Amino acid sequence: QVQLVESGGGLVQAGGSLRVSCAASGGTFSRYHIGWFRQAPGKERDFVAAISRIAGSTLYADSVKGRFTISRDNAMNTVYLQMNSLKPEDTAVYYCAAGPRGTSAYASVYDYWGQGTQVTVSS
Repeated sequence: QVQLVESGGGLVQAGGSLRVSCAASGGTFSRYHIGWFRQAPGKERDFVAAISRIAGSTLYADSVKGRFTISRDNAMNTVYLQMNSLKPEDTAVYYCAAGPRGTSAYASVYDYWGQGTQVTVSS
């Protein structure tokens, strides 16, 4: 079973950048596809980005395409989400998730979830 811990969230002005990280432990990290999701207050959890086990493929939500970049370092058991040109509507708790079944935008595909990190973008 893998444990996930997100970090790097914070407060940033609109147009700024932030990188959030997802550190994994307790499993063979390279076995897992990783997804990032976010949840704003009063809204459902939405897909942001995903990356395959060996970083061969990535997937992005249309709302972040061209602004966010997902990457992973299997030697460090860590996945990163670089967020540029941030907008107030990017404000949310960001969660990473891991699963062996595939790179997907569907939360149900992922078996393990972190506790989340807050990202706040001020206007």
